[in-house]
Amino acid sequence: MSITEQINYYQQKLTFEMDAADLHTARQQGKNLVVVDGRQHSYYQIEHIPGAVNLPHRALSFDTTTALDKSALYICYCDGMGCNGSTQTALKLLMLGFEVKELVGGLDWWKRDGYPTEGSQGQAKRPLQCGC
Repeated sequence: MSITEQINYYQQKLTFEMDAADLHTARQQGKNLVVVDGRQHSYYQIEHIPGAVNLPHRALSFDTTTALDKSALYICYCDGMGCNGSTQTALKLLMLGFEVKELVGGLDWWKRDGYPTEGSQGQAKRPLQCGC
Protein backbone atom coordinates (compact mmCIF):
# COMPACT_ATOMS: atom_id res chain seq x y z
CA MET A 1 0.00 0.00 0.00
CA SER A 2 1.38 3.37 -0.97
CA ILE A 3 1.59 6.36 1.34
CA THR A 4 -0.98 8.14 -0.87
CA GLU A 5 -3.44 5.26 -0.37
CA GLN A 6 -2.90 5.41 3.37
CA ILE A 7 -3.40 9.18 3.47
CA ASN A 8 -6.61 8.81 1.48
CA TYR A 9 -7.83 6.07 3.83
CA TYR A 10 -7.26 8.13 6.98
CA GLN A 11 -8.73 11.28 5.44
CA GLN A 12 -11.85 9.35 4.44
CA LYS A 13 -12.13 7.77 7.88
CA LEU A 14 -12.11 11.21 9.53
CA THR A 15 -14.79 12.33 7.06
CA PHE A 16 -17.14 9.67 8.43
CA GLU A 17 -16.22 9.49 12.14
CA MET A 18 -15.79 11.70 15.18
CA ASP A 19 -14.58 10.84 18.68
CA ALA A 20 -15.89 12.11 22.02
CA ALA A 21 -13.28 14.88 22.32
CA ASP A 22 -14.07 16.11 18.78
CA LEU A 23 -17.79 16.13 19.58
CA HIS A 24 -17.24 17.98 22.84
CA THR A 25 -15.09 20.60 21.08
CA ALA A 26 -17.57 21.01 18.21
CA ARG A 27 -20.39 21.61 20.70
CA GLN A 28 -18.33 24.18 22.60
CA GLN A 29 -17.63 25.96 19.32
CA GLY A 30 -21.35 26.16 18.59
CA LYS A 31 -21.21 24.01 15.45
CA ASN A 32 -24.57 23.26 13.85
CA LEU A 33 -24.90 19.62 14.83
CA VAL A 34 -27.44 17.25 16.30
CA VAL A 35 -26.38 14.33 18.47
CA VAL A 36 -28.57 11.31 17.69
CA ASP A 37 -29.05 8.33 19.97
CA GLY A 38 -30.15 5.53 17.63
CA ARG A 39 -31.06 3.08 20.40
CA GLN A 40 -34.50 2.06 21.62
CA HIS A 41 -36.28 4.66 23.74
CA SER A 42 -36.04 2.58 26.94
CA TYR A 43 -32.22 2.63 26.73
CA TYR A 44 -32.20 6.35 25.95
CA GLN A 45 -34.26 7.00 29.09
CA ILE A 46 -31.72 5.15 31.23
CA GLU A 47 -28.69 7.07 29.96
CA HIS A 48 -27.74 9.25 27.02
CA ILE A 49 -25.41 12.04 25.95
CA PRO A 50 -26.75 15.40 27.20
CA GLY A 51 -28.86 17.12 24.58
CA ALA A 52 -29.04 14.06 22.33
CA VAL A 53 -32.27 13.35 20.49
CA ASN A 54 -33.61 9.82 20.45
CA LEU A 55 -34.25 8.57 16.92
CA PRO A 56 -34.32 4.77 17.12
CA HIS A 57 -32.87 3.46 13.86
CA ARG A 58 -35.66 0.91 13.44
CA ALA A 59 -38.23 3.73 13.28
CA LEU A 60 -36.37 6.11 10.95
CA SER A 61 -38.25 7.02 7.80
CA PHE A 62 -39.13 10.02 5.68
CA ASP A 63 -42.21 10.58 7.87
CA THR A 64 -40.30 10.47 11.18
CA THR A 65 -37.61 12.90 10.01
CA THR A 66 -39.57 15.61 8.17
CA ALA A 67 -39.20 18.09 11.05
CA LEU A 68 -35.41 17.68 11.27
CA ASP A 69 -32.99 20.40 10.13
CA LYS A 70 -31.21 19.20 6.97
CA SER A 71 -28.54 21.89 7.32
CA ALA A 72 -27.15 20.33 10.53
CA LEU A 73 -24.52 17.62 10.85
CA TYR A 74 -25.97 14.55 12.60
CA ILE A 75 -23.62 12.69 14.95
CA CYS A 76 -24.99 9.18 15.46
CA TYR A 77 -24.21 6.88 18.36
CA CYS A 78 -25.37 3.72 20.11
CA ASP A 79 -23.96 1.75 23.06
CA GLY A 80 -20.45 1.29 21.75
CA MET A 81 -18.15 -0.83 19.64
CA GLY A 82 -20.21 -4.03 19.99
CA CYS A 83 -23.33 -2.38 18.58
CA ASN A 84 -24.02 -1.35 15.00
CA GLY A 85 -27.01 0.87 15.82
CA SER A 86 -24.99 4.00 15.11
CA THR A 87 -24.05 2.66 11.68
CA GLN A 88 -27.67 1.78 10.91
CA THR A 89 -28.81 5.22 12.14
CA ALA A 90 -26.17 7.02 10.09
CA LEU A 91 -26.96 5.01 6.96
CA LYS A 92 -30.70 5.62 7.20
CA LEU A 93 -30.26 9.35 7.85
CA LEU A 94 -27.79 9.60 4.97
CA MET A 95 -30.23 7.87 2.64
CA LEU A 96 -32.88 10.39 3.75
CA GLY A 97 -30.62 13.29 2.72
CA PHE A 98 -28.88 14.22 5.98
CA GLU A 99 -25.15 14.84 6.54
CA VAL A 100 -23.90 12.32 9.11
CA LYS A 101 -20.93 11.08 11.09
CA GLU A 102 -20.61 8.25 13.58
CA LEU A 103 -19.39 8.77 17.14
CA VAL A 104 -16.49 6.34 17.55
CA GLY A 105 -17.06 4.15 20.60
CA GLY A 106 -20.58 5.45 21.19
CA LEU A 107 -21.92 6.08 24.66
CA ASP A 108 -19.33 3.76 26.19
CA TRP A 109 -16.33 5.79 25.01
CA TRP A 110 -18.14 9.07 25.72
CA LYS A 111 -18.31 7.96 29.37
CA ARG A 112 -14.76 6.54 29.36
CA ASP A 113 -13.51 9.96 28.30
CA GLY A 114 -15.21 11.41 31.38
CA TYR A 115 -18.09 13.28 29.78
CA PRO A 116 -21.44 13.50 31.62
CA THR A 117 -24.61 11.64 30.75
CA GLU A 118 -28.30 12.26 31.40
CA GLY A 119 -31.18 9.92 32.17
CA SER A 120 -32.32 7.89 35.14
CA GLN A 121 -28.77 6.53 35.54
CA GLY A 122 -26.93 9.54 34.12
CA GLN A 123 -23.60 10.55 35.60
CA ALA A 124 -22.02 13.95 36.10
CA LYS A 125 -18.35 13.67 35.24
CA ARG A 126 -15.43 15.83 34.22
CA PRO A 127 -13.75 15.27 30.88
CA LEU A 128 -10.34 13.67 30.92
CA GLN A 129 -7.69 15.37 28.90
CA CYS A 130 -7.15 13.58 25.63
CA GLY A 131 -3.54 12.95 24.73
CA CYS A 132 -4.34 13.64 21.06
